[in-house]
Formats: sequence, C-alpha cells, structure tokens
Amino acid sequence: MSRHDDLLNQGPYEAPEPETAEERSKKLGLKTAGGGIAAGGFALAKLGLLSKVFLWLFVWRGVADAWRLGGWIAIAVIAAAVSVFFTLRARRKR
Repeated sequence: MSRHDDLLNQGPYEAPEPETAEERSKKLGLKTAGGGIAAGGFALAKLGLLSKVFLWLFVWRGVADAWRLGGWIAIAVIAAAVSVFFTLRARRKR
C-alpha cells in the first residue's frame, strides 16, 4: 500500500483557515523587531559602546551612592566632634 492510498483511505478533511494579512504582518513585525534589537545590541557590543554605557551607569550610580553615604558619614563625624568638644569643655570647667 502506498502513501497515496493511505491518504485516500483517510477520507476528506477540512483545511485550516488561512492566516489573515494582519496575522502575518504581526508575526513578521515581531520577528523583525526582535532581529533589529539583537542586531543593534550586537553592533553596540562590537563597538564597545554597550560596555561603556553600562560602565558609565555603574560608575555614576556608585558615585551618587558614595556621595550620599559620605554625607551621612560627614554628619556623624561632625556630631562626634561636637560631642567631644562639649565633653572636654565641661571637664575643664570642673
């Protein structure tokens, strides 16, 4: 028995509905957008710009965080210095 005979024995069947133009363009658009993003990322990585952007972001965030942390440390140091000043002044007066 050949393949054709098998198909004839199975009988008729309904073909699936064809895709509309909107469905095809939507699928193609998503693939195109994904490819464009991947190509852009690859080009930036190849040129070294992507690593520079990430480095700049990490350095900037680090500087901003260190500035904030340094501000709190400075406040603590000033408060400690004022406390030591008043403590030593009070001891001298006794």
